[in-house]
Amino acid sequence: MSKIRVHELAKELNISSKELITLLMEEFNVEVKNHMSTIEDEDAELIKELVLGNSAAKSEASVEGKEESKSIVDEYEDKLADELNKGKKKKKKTKKEESLKDEGNENMEETQIIQIGESITVKELAEKLNKPSNDVIRTLIFQGVMAAINAEIDFETAEKVCAEYEVIVEKQEENDELEVLEIEEDDEENLKKRPPIVTVMGHVDHGKTSLLDCIRKAKVTDSEAGGITQHIGAYTIKLNGEEITFLDTPGHEAFTAMRARGAQITDIVILVVAADDGIMPQTKEAIDHCKAAGVPIIVAINKIDKPGANPDRVKQELADQGLLVESWGGDVISEEVSAKQNLNIDKLLEMVLLSAEMLELKANANRRAVGTVIEAKLDKGRGSVASLLVQNGTLHVGDSILVGSTYGRVRAMFDDTGKKIKSAGPSIPVEVLGLSEVPEAGDRFNQVKDEKTARNMAETRKEKLKAETLLASHKVSLEDLYNQIKEGKVKELSIIVKADVQGSVQAIKGSLEKLSTDDVKVRVIHGGVGAITETDVTLANASNAIVIGFNVRPDNNAVAQADKEGVDIKTYRIIYDAIEDVKSAMIGMLEPEYKEVVLGSAEVRETYKISNVGTIAGCYVLNGKLQRNAETRVIRDGIVIFESTLSSLKRFKDDAKEVNAGYECGLTVDKFNNIKEGDIVECFMMEAIKRKEL
Repeated sequence: MSKIRVHELAKELNISSKELITLLMEEFNVEVKNHMSTIEDEDAELIKELVLGNSAAKSEASVEGKEESKSIVDEYEDKLADELNKGKKKKKKTKKEESLKDEGNENMEETQIIQIGESITVKELAEKLNKPSNDVIRTLIFQGVMAAINAEIDFETAEKVCAEYEVIVEKQEENDELEVLEIEEDDEENLKKRPPIVTVMGHVDHGKTSLLDCIRKAKVTDSEAGGITQHIGAYTIKLNGEEITFLDTPGHEAFTAMRARGAQITDIVILVVAADDGIMPQTKEAIDHCKAAGVPIIVAINKIDKPGANPDRVKQELADQGLLVESWGGDVISEEVSAKQNLNIDKLLEMVLLSAEMLELKANANRRAVGTVIEAKLDKGRGSVASLLVQNGTLHVGDSILVGSTYGRVRAMFDDTGKKIKSAGPSIPVEVLGLSEVPEAGDRFNQVKDEKTARNMAETRKEKLKAETLLASHKVSLEDLYNQIKEGKVKELSIIVKADVQGSVQAIKGSLEKLSTDDVKVRVIHGGVGAITETDVTLANASNAIVIGFNVRPDNNAVAQADKEGVDIKTYRIIYDAIEDVKSAMIGMLEPEYKEVVLGSAEVRETYKISNVGTIAGCYVLNGKLQRNAETRVIRDGIVIFESTLSSLKRFKDDAKEVNAGYECGLTVDKFNNIKEGDIVECFMMEAIKRKEL
């Protein structure tokens, strides 16, 4: 049986907790310790009837046969009415007196409600209670808690202290503020143009590092001490008065690992391809990762100064990978460059600015900062050092930030040249000191109002992460695909294919993609030759894909990573088996067809109206059976007038799960009180028929 607290009932009756406690103890002989005590709902209803003079409720009490309750009403009605009038007069008088008193006394007279988090300092609690700190400390000592003015106490202890002062405590949700921060919308008028964030990718030895060095030496000022650039994983250059931020740490593995954590930090990718070497395995992987992330690609055909350079062959190979360059009638920007000779580098950067202009990249600098961790390390002399990329808002020295499950206050901030700065706006990379622990690359950071809030949020996140680790949510797999499909009309199954030879990759890819229908799309996001590696698992994790291997096995690192991330790896020796398994999984993805099965129907013979319950229909079951909580429709003169569920079903006074044909019953239809004699109540269910063919 449910209960209600005294102060809640007092609030409903519009009288003070003290007055209600007096009434309860004197008139009902109910022992009540304080305003936090509870009473049964049934008793509470009776008290409300007495105080508010609810005649309808009295008649209901007599219908239910509560003769004892009725006699109590008769006996005490006049007496309680007098008490209530006295209470109201007293309250009016008190209000007059209160106007002459200070605000502190007013808070003592009225029931006060305060909100606190998981913990609070004694000083903060005293301020909220509007009491001297010494009084609060004395109350704590009486409760056996020794605490100084700046000591923290937990929620339960604070609740006990507040009960002594007749103050109600509510737990404050610490996560709410962060959720608001994450979804904070910016007004269009506050959005200003921001620099693009560019990542350079490509196969090893294709000149990725040389290109970055060339851009850095040509465009970054030599003002830093000794001409050495502070390496923070990113730097900003200036071209024609415009800025571009380059990320020089993420290879495609790190790029995808960040995306797996929900950190989409790159606006544009420069894909470096050597003119004398063409498309290589890592180049293909980089293309697949960029496509999966939906990031625009600019191709830099490097090493055109070398004797064996053949840019046209590179363009042909790019076209085979689905990247048709502009000079061949496509929409992918490409530029022929030489990092060694510093040839066409400016043209490449101009193309980056042009692409950024098309993307219309904007941010609001006048808000709390949000962004992503590029990399982090533990420095012996400086403690936890994190390289952050501010993506929106402005970060200042002294700001409190929440970074993943860590927190801190920005004690010092350095730009990409190692120079101390006081603030950083959108798209600016900075190195910060002052975090409690070393965060992970890809973690999101949010500026919050103070360090205490950041600490509480970080602790909440740690607990949540621990709980999630225990529950270990599974990624998509062929076995439980049907249970994990997301809502939406078109379903998509992403697959990564690895095989022993390129011919097998193409054959499996073609066969799987042919399985696509209007209902289910099969998308092979990456195909390659060789063993299933850690990189494949990382991509599968980020894209919620499954990995299919043909005549290949996963290496040890891949197996460990797959177990950790919950990625499904399937290996086959016969192509037909792989296709059949995927086909079966797709059938599971299809939404089943439904047919209606009528369970039974009943005729309404009589109706009863009971307050707080609604209209009860006395029925005779004509055929089949009626089931509680079943789908129900009400039919009047052959027309369906309402559809809902059967909220209650009774035989005499007992609840019944079902009532068969030939028996009488009482029932109520959820959210429907206009039921009449002669109506037909029909129970039915929708039965799923699984799809057998694609």
